[in-house]
Amino acid sequence: MNKSVKLGKSNLTVNPIGLGTNAVGGHNLYPNLDEQAGRDLVRVALMNGINFLDTAYIYGPERSEELVGEVWSETVEREEVILATKGAHQLVDGKVVMNNSPEFLKQAVEDSLKRLRTDYIDLYYIHFPDEDTPKDEAVAALAELKAEGKIRAIGVSNFSLEQLKEANKDGHVDVYQGEYNLFKRDAEKEILPYIREHGISFVPYFPLAAGLLAGKYDAETKFDDLRKNDPLFQEDVFKDNLAKVDLLRPIAEAKDAEVAHIVLAWYLAQDGIDAIIPGAKRADQVTDTIRTLDVELTEDEIRQIDHIFS
Repeated sequence: MNKSVKLGKSNLTVNPIGLGTNAVGGHNLYPNLDEQAGRDLVRVALMNGINFLDTAYIYGPERSEELVGEVWSETVEREEVILATKGAHQLVDGKVVMNNSPEFLKQAVEDSLKRLRTDYIDLYYIHFPDEDTPKDEAVAALAELKAEGKIRAIGVSNFSLEQLKEANKDGHVDVYQGEYNLFKRDAEKEILPYIREHGISFVPYFPLAAGLLAGKYDAETKFDDLRKNDPLFQEDVFKDNLAKVDLLRPIAEAKDAEVAHIVLAWYLAQDGIDAIIPGAKRADQVTDTIRTLDVELTEDEIRQIDHIFS
């Protein structure tokens, strides 16, 4: 499989396997995170050819960006890493609200630059839409920052199709990030056709459905984190989902790979998906994920997997 790809219309070239870093300093998302383990997994990723790091202001908040900034700056030269981050969350009187206003986004980029220890961000996403700001105005603010050299590419995340169309009115959107995995395929109806037509890359988040598609769980597995309330993990649904994942095992065994590698390779075989950003909590999970690049699926296997999860 190709070891470097271009993201959308941008001039960003990345390893198709990136690293999602919400478990690096994301203390508000995961209980009992070990910051040293987070530093280690970012370092191991960079030392093993993963150059696409995805973070966000709200992971921590702020802490993930700080740790990513600390590690990349000690490990590689700036041009060897593609830093992606996101903003929209604003703390107002202790409550989080979404803000896409040009003033807010410009300040958010300045703050992220400091935490990431860099004078430019490769890919900056509007993390979530707000209710008030016209999306083309929000993106126009990022286009100004791009012209100034503070960001290199523009992304939007979690936008509806209508919001994406408005955001891309002037053709400025390079990357769209949204939830997509074999269990949650809504993006195939409208978002994926739109981004293909407009030369935008789709970067799916939760590609392994919080580990469910990694093939590591069985009916006895219990969860005490985000997963305990996730509909995919409720009793009968969970059992049905495990049965589908089990159908991938023969394909994985035939290729001397793991179920997760087969799933991730399937995404990369989809038109419009150029890179994926599976998360990790341990360095060995990172080195394991890289093995996805050795998996070549046949057209028949791609169809078979499509059918299992249709």
